[in-house]
Amino acid sequence: MPFARLATATTPTCHIGFGLAAVGRPGYITLDRAQALGENRSVEALRTRTHELLDAAYAQGVRYFDVARSYGRSEEFLADWLKRNPELDDVVVGSKWGYTYTAGWTTDAEQHEVKDHSVRTYERQRAETAELLGDRLDLYQIHSVTPDSPALADKDLHAELAEAAAQGVTIGFSTSGPAQADAIRAALAVTVDGEPLFRTVQSTYNALETSAGPALAEAHAAGLTVIVKEGMANGRLADPHAPDALKAVAKETSLGSDAVALALVLRQPWAGVVLSGAATTAQLASNLHAAAVDLDEDQLTRLAALAEEPQAYWERRGRLPWH
Repeated sequence: MPFARLATATTPTCHIGFGLAAVGRPGYITLDRAQALGENRSVEALRTRTHELLDAAYAQGVRYFDVARSYGRSEEFLADWLKRNPELDDVVVGSKWGYTYTAGWTTDAEQHEVKDHSVRTYERQRAETAELLGDRLDLYQIHSVTPDSPALADKDLHAELAEAAAQGVTIGFSTSGPAQADAIRAALAVTVDGEPLFRTVQSTYNALETSAGPALAEAHAAGLTVIVKEGMANGRLADPHAPDALKAVAKETSLGSDAVALALVLRQPWAGVVLSGAATTAQLASNLHAAAVDLDEDQLTRLAALAEEPQAYWERRGRLPWH
């Protein structure tokens, strides 16, 4: 599978990936994103910014890049960059289907994306992804599976995903919401012709939301590659918003709160790739310092106290405004 290429990588940052959710469209929920992006959020301005970030990420050892159909023009921006750099054959590209971007390149749309895990949506979005990324697509994930998602029980969909897998595309899923652990365990039970369908899982895990940890460990033990998203809780774990306990540990390490937050995730034995969602090259460089953070037991104990109840965490996330 394509993630085997990451297993042989030796750069200090090879377990950090770069996700384009915050730069592939003009609006997103990350705190302080408005200041990071500035006023010019035209297609060309964000295309240029995305390419600068991809250049910087690759130069600093990042090899996994994560996009989605619903991240505005993220697939297009990444495809342009890959075509400009055809010699880069050591990167792994993951995308997602299941949400349709509906904001029309605005920040104040009534609805920014629409969720649909039907076979019809899969077929449409798979064709759209193929048109942009072609054979550079390594991983295709069902976007934001929850325990009640019809994708978990749709045998016709499973058959089509298994066909894509037979053609060389790794099939995975992402999760969201307070019942991530239940969704992960349900997905682990999905098989086609007696074989597990999913080979990767992408979930939210951070100092504030740790509830998926045991299920992610089970997924890792079952042979899945675990990708972690929202390691900084949409900016809540970055300065200046970071909790005092995190700021104190960051001060002790002489690095940013963001680096410590990501380091806490990187140290989990089941974490294969931890995503940075940086919107500037300065944020990216700070995030990548996570690979150099060494936390002692006292610091880990203080950080463990930050965990919130999953329901409270996701309710607060749901109230974050689109910037």
